[in-house]
Amino acid sequence: MVVEHAELTVEAGREAEFTQMFDKAREVLAEADGFRWTELLRCADRPQTFLLLVGWDSVEAHTVGFRASERFQRWRALVGPYFAEPPTVEHYHELGPRLSR
Repeated sequence: MVVEHAELTVEAGREAEFTQMFDKAREVLAEADGFRWTELLRCADRPQTFLLLVGWDSVEAHTVGFRASERFQRWRALVGPYFAEPPTVEHYHELGPRLSR
């Protein structure tokens, strides 16, 4: 499994709208082949910055399967209008199980 790490910068004053719209966009992500989970975090130090984490079966599930699909177009239509700049996206390989309490 890989984790997509996307830093999203939202236009000032539109953060609440973005988080509401993301609930709809999350459903589109969940329909994608190779999707496992997603989480959206808001930066405490830079409130216009969000961290999107998405678990995928593989890098290709995200970069080829999802991005080349109509689902990506639907996802982008929902959240893209809120972006102040293009997202920064990287992929990380999971090295072991999560530790939680």
